[in-house]
Amino acid sequence: MAAMLLTREFSFEAAHHLTKLPSGPEPVHGHTWRLNVTLEGPVQPDGMVFDFVKLGDVVEKKVLKKLDHADLNRVVANPSAERVALWVWKQLEALPLLSAVQVWECEGCSVTYRGEREKERV
Repeated sequence: MAAMLLTREFSFEAAHHLTKLPSGPEPVHGHTWRLNVTLEGPVQPDGMVFDFVKLGDVVEKKVLKKLDHADLNRVVANPSAERVALWVWKQLEALPLLSAVQVWECEGCSVTYRGEREKERV
């Protein structure tokens, strides 16, 4: 059976400031960040690729509890959307079906990271 992509979306409130801009550090400011976590795999005999509730529990414990209402600079050095996506991937990489994480810093501005597993697909 062909693989399916399963995605669950989350959001969190957090502040940050980029410290390595050519113009100098920016002021601390906040965003409503969005996060999509995508798993890829076959539909199992129970009719699911992965349980949405279980995925939510994992993301809550490993990611949201650390980022929601946080100063991201205390968690991720120079926390651009790219660096936040890398950090999220590292927190979730034990999920065997992890395919991608997508992070929105604000509406219309997102990054997607597919990890080292992307090389295995080539």
